[in-house]
Amino acid sequence: MIRFSVFVLALMLIDIYAFQSIRFSVRTLNPSTAKIVFLIYWSLSVLCYTAILTAAFTDWHQWPKQIRTISFAMLVILFLPKILISAFLFLDDIIRMFRWAILKTAVAFSPVSSHTDTHQISRSDFIVKVALIAGAIPFLSLIWGTIYGAYRFTVRKVRIKVKDLPDEFVSFRIVQVSDIHSGSFNSKEPLQHAIKLINNQKPDVIFITGDLINVLASELEMHHDTLKSLSAKHGIYSILGNHDYGDYYHWTSERDKRKNFEELIQTQRDYGWKLLMDEHDYISINGKKIGVAGVQNWSARMGFQQYGNLDKAIAGMNGTFFNILLTHDPSHWRKQVLNHKNLNLTLSGHTHGMQIGVEIPGFKWSPSQYFYHEWAGLYTQGDQQLYVNRGLGFIGYPGRVGIMPEITLIELVKHTG
Repeated sequence: MIRFSVFVLALMLIDIYAFQSIRFSVRTLNPSTAKIVFLIYWSLSVLCYTAILTAAFTDWHQWPKQIRTISFAMLVILFLPKILISAFLFLDDIIRMFRWAILKTAVAFSPVSSHTDTHQISRSDFIVKVALIAGAIPFLSLIWGTIYGAYRFTVRKVRIKVKDLPDEFVSFRIVQVSDIHSGSFNSKEPLQHAIKLINNQKPDVIFITGDLINVLASELEMHHDTLKSLSAKHGIYSILGNHDYGDYYHWTSERDKRKNFEELIQTQRDYGWKLLMDEHDYISINGKKIGVAGVQNWSARMGFQQYGNLDKAIAGMNGTFFNILLTHDPSHWRKQVLNHKNLNLTLSGHTHGMQIGVEIPGFKWSPSQYFYHEWAGLYTQGDQQLYVNRGLGFIGYPGRVGIMPEITLIELVKHTG
């Protein structure tokens, strides 16, 4: 409750601070129009606080999906711009404070200026306008991301060069999908479209790298037929992500939590997927083998779980020319995986690229990079490579801005260097 109270208080301070820019901007309007603007501003804020307080004292997982989606969207769309606006106003206040101090000092040492008014130094009209523009950009972008970005599935093609690649595996097609978060889909159609795109890639194998659900195995019920329709020549492998354990839900008993977990495991097996829980398997063509290891969630960042056992997963894995590791959290790569030189390619997800960022040729940015060294795309260190999928679904903010939902198509090619 203390942390929750501090969080709400911080939001209220940001709200009050950002309101100063609104009040400053409408000062030349007639009083009636200004009152309407103020009413709209605070009405939206009250709706946000109502959602926050309701979520704190009820189980928001049980809210109707549409209400939950609208609530998360409203919180992100309204408060991120307010944070930016407040940052600019804070800068303006620092400048005003220095101006006031300089002017006060000048008055103190200059008797002829003793009647100069130092009690009020007005806000900078320029900085307020910049603040509002800075706030408007994410405000409009986040609205666009909610309406159009959430389901703009992008197929990203990656070629992985492999030394001594046997002819049997030349142009071998791997599709990686991560962070489906089935509970965030309000209808069947978006996921059906994504699965169709995946199958259209004619994959030889499909890897699903965790976070199939948000918290409840029952989230999969309306997607059973859709997920069963996934198809790949050499099968479908999956692992667990941090959301798949049910750790973010207030269970009435440990038994219920365990039952939910077992249901999720059984459901994946019913789909025909090979769920790897600290174990490995092989993909074999004409006696040539690729090793596929999968670990339970293991993270080196931000207090996420460390359920996985890498040593157990790869114990006895031999007779292969190339080995792939499936691990949900990319921070695992730098902390443990790089110590195992026989793991050639690691596939992860988890970050979503925070669903907000910029990706243009030659430039890539997201808040995610301040938390993870490897957060989206392909990374190489020595002979080992890591690919971090940007996620198919979403969690929290129901949209995507700049970081589009991803289906990764990896093709193995011969290393000719």
